[in-house]
Amino acid sequence: MDITASSAIVTGGASGLGAATARGLAARGAHVVILDRQEDIGRDVAAEIGGSFALADVSDEEQVQGAVDAATAAAPLRVLVNCAGLGPARRIVDRDGTPIPLNKFEFVIRVNLIGSYNCARLAAAAMTRTEPQADGERGVILHTASVAAFDGQIGQTPYSAAKAGICGMTLPMARDLAAHGIRVNTIAPGLIDTPIYGTGEHATAFKAKLGASVVFPQRLGYADEFASLAVEVVTNSYMNGEVIRLDGAVRLPPR
Repeated sequence: MDITASSAIVTGGASGLGAATARGLAARGAHVVILDRQEDIGRDVAAEIGGSFALADVSDEEQVQGAVDAATAAAPLRVLVNCAGLGPARRIVDRDGTPIPLNKFEFVIRVNLIGSYNCARLAAAAMTRTEPQADGERGVILHTASVAAFDGQIGQTPYSAAKAGICGMTLPMARDLAAHGIRVNTIAPGLIDTPIYGTGEHATAFKAKLGASVVFPQRLGYADEFASLAVEVVTNSYMNGEVIRLDGAVRLPPR
C-alpha cells in the first residue's frame, strides 16, 4: 500500500514504540497524527516529523473521533497504529489474601483492549470513505500486543488478558473489514528497550539481565526494529489477519 500523502494515526506516538513508528511512517511520506496524553513531548515529536498532535485518551470516543477528524482533514486516513498501552503488575490475590480491586483490572483492560478497539472502529469508519488503491485496498490497522499474551508472568493477569484480547480480535476484525478493503494485523513484541525501564546505572544493569534471557540476539530489542516491522506490515498489501511475535525467540519465565 502506498501511504504517500496519506494520514496515519499513531496512538502512544509521543514516546517509545509509537514515536519510532511515527518517524518511520513519516519517512515514507505519511502525515502522522500523534495521539497521546503526553502533550509536551507529543507535540515535539509531531513538529519533528512534520505531523500534528491530538491530545486524547484512547478509550474516550469523543476525543478519538476528534483525532480521526483532524487526520482526515489533513489527508485521506489510511493507517492506524495502536501503540498506546500500560501494564502495571498486580497479583490477582496478594500474599495476605487480599484480591486485586476490580477497578485495577478494568483499567488495564480499558486502556489496552477497549482503547485499541475504540480507535480501530472509528478509524475504520473513516477509511471506508477513502478512494481505494490497487486490489480495492483502503487502509490498514496495526495493533500492538505483547508476548505476555502467550507467556504472561506472575502479576500480569490484567495485562496478559488485555493483550490476548488484542490477538484474539485480530483475525475476526480483518474478516469484518475485508469488505471495505481494510487489513488488520498485530505485532506482539518481546523485551524492547523503551523509557519504561528508566535510565542510569541500575536500569542498564537490569536491562542487561533481561537481555540475557533472549535466545538471540541476547539483548533487548530496539524501538526502531519494531518500527521497521510496523512499516513493512503497513505497506505490504498481502499481510493480513496475522499476529507476529517480535521477540528474539524469548519465552518468558513465570517471573
